Amino acid sequence: MDKESDRVECKESDSDPGKIREAVCAFANDMPGHNRPGVIFVGIKDDGSCANLEINDKLLLKLSDMRSDGNILPIPRMDVQKRRINGCEAAVIIVHPSWYPPVRYNGRTRIRVGPRRATATLEEEQRLSEKRRAKDIPYDLHPFFGASLDDLDIDLFKCVYLPCAVAPEIIRENRRTVEEQMLSLHLLSRIDGVALPFLPSVTGILMIGKSPADYVPGAYVQFLRIDGVELSDPIADQNQIHGPLSELILRIDDIFRANIHIKTDIHSSIELRYPDYPLNALQQLLRNAVMHRNYETSNAPVRITWFSDRVEIQNPGGPYGQCTVSNFGKPGITDYRNQFVASAMRNLGFVQQFGVGIQVARKALKDNGNPDPVFDVQDNHVLVIVGRRP
Repeated sequence: MDKESDRVECKESDSDPGKIREAVCAFANDMPGHNRPGVIFVGIKDDGSCANLEINDKLLLKLSDMRSDGNILPIPRMDVQKRRINGCEAAVIIVHPSWYPPVRYNGRTRIRVGPRRATATLEEEQRLSEKRRAKDIPYDLHPFFGASLDDLDIDLFKCVYLPCAVAPEIIRENRRTVEEQMLSLHLLSRIDGVALPFLPSVTGILMIGKSPADYVPGAYVQFLRIDGVELSDPIADQNQIHGPLSELILRIDDIFRANIHIKTDIHSSIELRYPDYPLNALQQLLRNAVMHRNYETSNAPVRITWFSDRVEIQNPGGPYGQCTVSNFGKPGITDYRNQFVASAMRNLGFVQQFGVGIQVARKALKDNGNPDPVFDVQDNHVLVIVGRRP
């Protein structure tokens, strides 16, 4: 085992938990820019010899609790394990570089300067803040550290997504690996300093993941058909639609078609068909909900509630960016909480032009004789109510 360095620290015991927390804080800040974890050995002396500390579950739990007891903020990413090293039992704390430096212990930013810790200077604090801004990427481009390429449907990517996103002649001339192709389309994120340099991004999990809801709990659509006009009325049908967005949206289109009633005027010289809801309008509103919903902090699904006199589509997540409660739905005002999900949906043809979905839906409803949609826009959700054609 290496002696203490700017990535390794040894502690004989846990008698001074403050010093251990300082080391966790310093490794999380990764001031030297190793982009690799720092390691704290508890139960090992500075010279590498055994301290003969009993490594039991109580000690491991105590060390694990240091991650989230509120003394170190933002909460660091770390693992605690029991290992035998050079014949010595030790508790090993593996601290990963933070995506959101500077990390502070009791309000002080601790860093490693060679084998010793120090409090960051004003200039060093600024450098850490610049590192954070460089990593401030949209949520839908964030990597899933618990996921791997095995969680993505590679055949779906090759056969469906790639041909929609890239011109055929470019695919033929392309000599890149599948991983590099997915990286260029934001379905993977490149991570330095980890065993797997490519990890699925949020967009990748949502678009071509084998089971997106395993990683993004709210990544599904709930459908409820009510035989009446109140939620307390009998339920005629219900379903939860799971799967990658590239398949989920098509399945919902089938559900819309199955539930739209079409009347035919046989008395006219030309056959006229009158759907109670225009399919295009419901498609636009549902795709808007899927595209703009909050995947980051809400576990709620997009909800479709089909009453006998109306259809309600609700998505978690209120207005974003330049869109506000007061200007929501006005022509020309749009913003994207999930810009890479939006781009992926456009690649698949689910969105033809950004920022016009609501206007297209309004026109389709008007042309079909339906009332104008009603929007209930709150800070934490958007609900659209589509009335049935009289």
